[in-house]
Amino acid sequence: MLVVDDNEPNRVLAEETLRLEGYDVVIATTGEQALEVFVREAPDLVLLDIRMPGLDGFATCARLRALPRGTETPVVFLTALRDLETFDRASRAGADDFLTKPVRPAELLSRVQTLLRIRRLSVELHDHFRVIRKQRDDLVRLQLQKEQLVSFVVHDLKNPVSSIELHAQLLTRDASLSEDAKESAVWIMREVQMMKRLVLNLLDIGKADDGKLALRRSSVDVGAMAVAVANAAGVRAAERDQRILVQVASGLPAIEADADLVRRVFENLIDNALRYAPRGAPVSIDVSAGEGPFVVVRVADTGPGIPESMRERIFDRYVQLDAHTASDSRLGRGLGLAFCRLAVEAHGGSIWIDPSAQGTVFCFQLPHGR
Repeated sequence: MLVVDDNEPNRVLAEETLRLEGYDVVIATTGEQALEVFVREAPDLVLLDIRMPGLDGFATCARLRALPRGTETPVVFLTALRDLETFDRASRAGADDFLTKPVRPAELLSRVQTLLRIRRLSVELHDHFRVIRKQRDDLVRLQLQKEQLVSFVVHDLKNPVSSIELHAQLLTRDASLSEDAKESAVWIMREVQMMKRLVLNLLDIGKADDGKLALRRSSVDVGAMAVAVANAAGVRAAERDQRILVQVASGLPAIEADADLVRRVFENLIDNALRYAPRGAPVSIDVSAGEGPFVVVRVADTGPGIPESMRERIFDRYVQLDAHTASDSRLGRGLGLAFCRLAVEAHGGSIWIDPSAQGTVFCFQLPHGR
C-alpha cells in the first residue's frame, strides 16, 4: 500500500491501520515523491490526500494514471472536503474511491479490501464493474446534490419561520383581538417553534457533518434549565391533561456548556415524551449527580416504549419506528433524537435509553468538570 499525505497524524493513522491488517505500507509526503515511489515499489493500492503543497492529489493521480500499471492500480482519495465539485474533480482525475476525513479505520479497511477484490476480478468482469462503478458514482453525486439542496432549503427557511414566530407573538399581545383569535395565534406560535427547532436541528447536524459545530460555552445550571423548559412546555401538556414533574437534586454543580444546545436537547426529549405519554399521564424529569464528574438527566414517559433492537439505532438520523416495531408506533421525523446525541456527545457526554424502566426513559449525562 502507498499512503500519500503531508499531514503526519493522518498518515500515521492510515499506516497503522493497514499494518495491523498485515499490509506492507510505503509512505510519501508529496505528489512528486509519490510518483517516484509508485514507479519503484509498484504498490497494489494508493491512498492519496487531495490537498498537498506542490503537486496536489488531482494532478498526482492524473500523472500516476499515465505510468506503467497506473491504470490498473486502485486510487482512493482522502479529503476533508465533502462537496460535489471535489467529488467530480476526483472522478475526472481517475480516483476509484473517495473517503472523507476524519477517516474511520473500519471504513478505510472495508474500502481497501473491496478495491483489492475488484482488482483481482477477471478481465471479462471489468465491463460489469465499470457499469457498477458508474451507478455508484451517480448515486453518490445524487446524495451530494440532495445534501446541498437540503442545506439551501434549511437556510432559506430560517428567516421566514422566525418572521412568522415574531408576528404570532405580536398578535397574542393585540388587545383588539378576540380570545379565539389570540388562542389561534398562540397555537401558530407553538407550531412555528416546533418547526424552528426542526430547522435548527437540521442546521446543526449539517454543521457537525462539516466539522463546523462550535460550542459557545457558558455556566449552565442544568436543574434550573430543566424547570424553565418544563414550564414553557406546560401549556402544551395541559391540552392533553398531562403534567411535567421535575425533580432536581440539591447541590448540583453548574456545567460549562452551550446553553442553547442543552436547552434544545431538553426541548426535543420533553416534546418526545409528551407526544407518546398517554393522555392524562405525567412526564417526569429527574436531574441528579452521576458517577464521576457528570450531571445526569432522565426524561421518562409511560408510553409504549422502544424495542430493545431499536435502542441503539433510534439515535441515528431519519430512523423511525413503525406500527410493526412498536405497539403504539412511536413515529417522528427521525431528527430530534439524532440532534440530541450530536449535541450531548459534542460536550463529552453520552445519551442512552434505560433498558430496565417501564415506558421510555431517555437518559443523558454532561460533564461538570469538578
